Amino acid sequence: MAKPMSAPNKRYDPVEVAALSPEEVAAALKEALAAIAEARTLDELKAARLAHAGDRSPLALANAEIGALPPQARAEAGQRVGAARREVRRMLDARQAELEAERDQRVLVEETVDVTLPWDRRPAGARHPVTTVSERLADVFVGMGYEIAEGPEVEAEWFNFDALNFASDHPAREMQDTIFVAGPDGGQSGVIMRTHTSPVQIRALLTRPLPVYVVSPGKTFRTDALDASHSPVFHQIELLAVDEGLTMADLRGAIQSFVDALFGQGLRTRIRPDFFPFVEPGMDPDRYSGFAFGLGIERTLMVRHGLADIRDALEGDVRFSRALGVEV
Repeated sequence: MAKPMSAPNKRYDPVEVAALSPEEVAAALKEALAAIAEARTLDELKAARLAHAGDRSPLALANAEIGALPPQARAEAGQRVGAARREVRRMLDARQAELEAERDQRVLVEETVDVTLPWDRRPAGARHPVTTVSERLADVFVGMGYEIAEGPEVEAEWFNFDALNFASDHPAREMQDTIFVAGPDGGQSGVIMRTHTSPVQIRALLTRPLPVYVVSPGKTFRTDALDASHSPVFHQIELLAVDEGLTMADLRGAIQSFVDALFGQGLRTRIRPDFFPFVEPGMDPDRYSGFAFGLGIERTLMVRHGLADIRDALEGDVRFSRALGVEV
């Protein structure tokens, strides 16, 4: 407990300033050095510093008593207390350096990193093959001068069916084949999840001047049950070209370019005639001609890699993507 400071002394009598006696100073120094030596952590050393070198420590209070001594006694007392306080500071600094070195060594041991361990224990991911195939096909046609066209996945029934010459009683317009968001209301077209990317072609023809060369990759939806060969959600890519003077040779050239890019050169293609209502002439046939074709990305992927189950392409297992090769 701190003692009150003594009043100025007219004559030298060490007994009246007990804190400055050699015994008291030596005892305070001994206690301080013991506390410093016993400190095992930097926090414990901080506590020892406050207790034995702070403003309210015994030696600091003894130093404050020097002013109470007569002038002829102050020098001796000051030297004695000053030497003790310097020794305390020296020991504190030495112990601080020791504890910091121990801490740093401990950190090196506890937080060491073995640079010889494998750095790739967490396998890298991969872009999904459906994405890479779709982009590869799009790039092929962009290189031929086509433009990427996009449209909404939630589509008006008019764009998805009516504008493509699907009759009102066509089976594809029934709920067992098409996912309806909202049915027709007051003569207005219903709203559906698009069943193919063909409505993008209609939107392109309505918003672009001729000639039109567009390719439209995207996601489509049907009410198919998920099994080895069907999925309610899948991807398509379609191509549309309308210009003056287009012939079947242009169509065959576009198809062959797609085949060469995806399956490699050397494969033969075969074209067989059929009827599709949505490719009926819709403009001046004496001036313009055109062609369109499309394919399913997942099915193309299955043919390309010999896959037997479309679900493998839908489950999101990164092992599937890596097995088919990582493409950038």
